[in-house]
Amino acid sequence: MQGIKSLKDIPSPPDNCAVAIGNFDGVHQGHRKILQVLVEDARNNNLFPLLLTFHPHPAKIFAKRKIELLQTIEQRLNEIKKSGVQMVIVLSFDHNLSQITAEEFIRTIILQKLKAKKIIVGDNFRFGKGREGDVTKLRELAFRYGFSIQSIPPVTVNGSVVSSSLIRKILKKGEIEKANALLGRPYEIEGTVIKGKSRGKRLGYPTANIHPLNDIAPPGVFISRVGIGSKKFPSVTHVGSKPTFNEKEVMIESYIIDYSDSLYKKKLHVFFLEKIREEKKFETPEALSLQIKKDLEQTLIYFQKQNPQS
Repeated sequence: MQGIKSLKDIPSPPDNCAVAIGNFDGVHQGHRKILQVLVEDARNNNLFPLLLTFHPHPAKIFAKRKIELLQTIEQRLNEIKKSGVQMVIVLSFDHNLSQITAEEFIRTIILQKLKAKKIIVGDNFRFGKGREGDVTKLRELAFRYGFSIQSIPPVTVNGSVVSSSLIRKILKKGEIEKANALLGRPYEIEGTVIKGKSRGKRLGYPTANIHPLNDIAPPGVFISRVGIGSKKFPSVTHVGSKPTFNEKEVMIESYIIDYSDSLYKKKLHVFFLEKIREEKKFETPEALSLQIKKDLEQTLIYFQKQNPQS
């Protein structure tokens, strides 16, 4: 897969492209259906599978309220890469692009620049100045300019229509199992290890304090895996404000099982697997230490069930 940052950098793509368009934040089950259709349709019809996405997210610039994204742009591209898409164009979204009409966007960018023969989008896709374009508009333009269009209906998981906005709401409640079902994989954050106050070490459970690149970290205590380089380690991850010590700043800290090397300034990836409990205030540090021991025991049982031979 080749990633392109702007239209100026696009090499001449093949004359026959199938193009999927969207923000794809989270690359959730609904997005994965679009990617699957794109790759399979391109293969069956001798087309080149190409994806167009945007950075920053349009809502980051124009939304009246702050939008918190599920992924960094690097995480998004890494997930898309797994789908078999051969080229991803990350189009810089700015005021100039926002002023292009729906028809001009399709005619000048999708048809002239990308040479699309087919466009694949989700049913709720909107585009063009003032979000004037939708699937109905795309069908009108397809008839006028001679390309084909396929819209993918929403995907439903456990009775819920999958969407990035729904996953954001669920994650903020700490409901990681629900979020993971909608994503189709464990939710991931990445960040750099920073210095903490060494309270975990004094309690007998030294933790890596993580400064995240992601906008959202689910609150609570979780069974997790931590990726360090090419390896992943079982871990317990806490996201919260340490009420036992009367602190208010929200921190992310992971106790990595059977790992003792220094992690300071290293980049870690944390994969949230299952929620153990909500954060709570304990009367004493000793009571907290006993609870952490129970959390660790539950985590070890979880991983033993996952790999009983270990």
